[in-house]
Amino acid sequence: MDLSTPIEKVPRIGKVLEKRLKKLGIKTVRDLLYHLPLRYEDFSNFVPLAQLRPQTNVSIRGKILDIKSRLAWRKRMTLTQAVVGDQTGAIRVVWFAKPYITDILEAGSEVIMAGRVSQGKKGLYLNNPTYEKITESGFSISLQKSKIAGLMPVYPETERLSSRWLRSIIRPILANFKNQAQEFLPEKILKEFNLLSFPRAIWQIHFPDSLALAQRAKVRLSFEELFLIELFVLKERIKILQTKAHPIPIDLPSIKKLVKSLPFTLTNAQKKSAWQILKDLEKSHPMNRLLEGEVGSGKTVVATLAALNTAKAELQVALMAPTEILAKQHFREVAKLLFDFKLTIALLTGQDDKIMAKKLKGEVLEASRQKILAKCLDGQIDILIGTHALIQKSVRFKNLGLVIIDEQHRFGIEQRAQLTQNSKRKTQNAPVPHLLTMTATPIPRSLALTVYGDLDLSVINELPRGRKKILTEIVLPSERPRVYDFIRNQVELERQAFVICPRIEPASSAGSPKRRQPTSWTDVKAVEEEKEKLAKEIFPDLRVEMLHGKMKPKEKEKIMKDFKNNKIKVLVATSVVEVGIDIPNASVMVIEGAERFGLAQLHQLRGRVGRAEHQSYCFLLTDSPARKTQQRLKAMVKAEDGFELAQKDLEIRGPGEFSGKKQWGLPDLAMESLKDLVLVAKCKTAAKEILEQDFSLKKYPLLKERLERFKEKIHLE
Repeated sequence: MDLSTPIEKVPRIGKVLEKRLKKLGIKTVRDLLYHLPLRYEDFSNFVPLAQLRPQTNVSIRGKILDIKSRLAWRKRMTLTQAVVGDQTGAIRVVWFAKPYITDILEAGSEVIMAGRVSQGKKGLYLNNPTYEKITESGFSISLQKSKIAGLMPVYPETERLSSRWLRSIIRPILANFKNQAQEFLPEKILKEFNLLSFPRAIWQIHFPDSLALAQRAKVRLSFEELFLIELFVLKERIKILQTKAHPIPIDLPSIKKLVKSLPFTLTNAQKKSAWQILKDLEKSHPMNRLLEGEVGSGKTVVATLAALNTAKAELQVALMAPTEILAKQHFREVAKLLFDFKLTIALLTGQDDKIMAKKLKGEVLEASRQKILAKCLDGQIDILIGTHALIQKSVRFKNLGLVIIDEQHRFGIEQRAQLTQNSKRKTQNAPVPHLLTMTATPIPRSLALTVYGDLDLSVINELPRGRKKILTEIVLPSERPRVYDFIRNQVELERQAFVICPRIEPASSAGSPKRRQPTSWTDVKAVEEEKEKLAKEIFPDLRVEMLHGKMKPKEKEKIMKDFKNNKIKVLVATSVVEVGIDIPNASVMVIEGAERFGLAQLHQLRGRVGRAEHQSYCFLLTDSPARKTQQRLKAMVKAEDGFELAQKDLEIRGPGEFSGKKQWGLPDLAMESLKDLVLVAKCKTAAKEILEQDFSLKKYPLLKERLERFKEKIHLE
């Protein structure tokens, strides 16, 4: 057995436990060892039961006098209750939704427990404590003879997979791997940053001798993850600088003509970003730039300037969007902006039906997919817009000069080289296209500097003139009628409204009642049932429709067209509308279950309104009393700047909760470490020094191997 051994091959883990572990993202022994504790319970100082006080966190030692489980009918969950006694007294212990505890603990068992003392109608009780059975073997050696550490790790858990079980499985594996756990960081770095060795750090993070050593272990593992990320992005940056691209001169007359034709004045931020991009295009190595801008800040116009400049140099442009809706919107907008230029723009999606192409000489052309592909290969199409269907092997360019990607943050040299190899003129050292990536997702500065260290950054931090601040309010579900009245008033003013729900199907179809948890998704409003309720009970005289990702493309397109034309007054949707939906007439955004969304996602959803001169409003509906939820939603009410909001999200929420964690694809420790800008800077410097001395890492084979494995684990999109 080694670190890459599949988790199901580990002794004591069968098919059932394998499934539960995979819910936690644990697929190999390595994943298990990197499943790190959330916190530690201190069992070193036991409080006599007679001295317990309410609202305190304590550790106790005693004997189970009685234990049983029953169904708590109000809560629709299992309630397990025990009575624990010592020489000074007894206390009631309560666990919710953990019926299996009665299979582990029985009357007469000696136990140690840690948890919070609460005050109830029947007196004091210990609320959902962690526990350990005192036996003569295993981790819980009899305390009379014990040299046991006082700190007990508490892990992220899932149903019927407790910290107690995780401790019992991780400890022997760690003991077996003492000799296999090799240090891969250079000795110089360990000394310079006073880091624990890897074997010691991985042991101390799970079973620390002290909280100080646990913290040092955490710093070591945080450092290694950030260091590996920095190595990855800096290697990418060096590769880019060593690669050739077509130098594209700035066609100033065409740029001025387009800017003059716009029905609005470019903001200073748009002008600055456009100039940075145009100057990058002049270089003989590929541009690798991220254009970051608030929702509605005008990124598409800036990208269109780059596309025009490239097309005028007789090079082709590929513009990719994550969804068909957004691709079609880009097609319409770019075609409109470039109407006065003699260019051919085509739209290509994953569908087999007719593909629209607009030949900007006054006529509209409809052509088959085959004709579009043939014209693209012959160089007759200047700008090809579509989804990721553009990188299929069947799509070939004659001379691709620029790739523009919307809301897809990672598109490497290999993918660009693949696009280039799909060209008519294949050569081994063919220039690769320049790359411009656009995002409306606000990225905290520390994250941008770390994850996108290989990208140059342009920021549009100004909104077009005349835009008003979207008034945002936190609303209790009991106040929903007031929100509905407000929507009706806005509709009477010829405005429209979005209602966003986190689910698609009604709760009743989401799974068997026995399997459901009372705080699960089942109590969250569903798009289908909400649409029915609004259409039949609340707004029977208005047209209410729904939109979600499971609908067919033609259905979605028709709904969006009718909504844009003000035929639909209220659109009930999932977060499918988060990106790329432009309805200037919509003035109300209602978000049901707002606590279910991250701040960045809420900000994106709010940005679907306020896209014209009308005053717009956002209502965040939640009944969650959680402190973090209230902090986040209050930040939404106050903040206007999405970048400030994203940084706040990282500060308020834990690393595992940070909205977009899946999008950034970073491990928890790396995400948490982004709060420490000094550590980020140190990692960057250390990675740069190593690569300057040894770019291929020949002197550091273990580090090279670890970096390759790390690249497979993370996804920087």
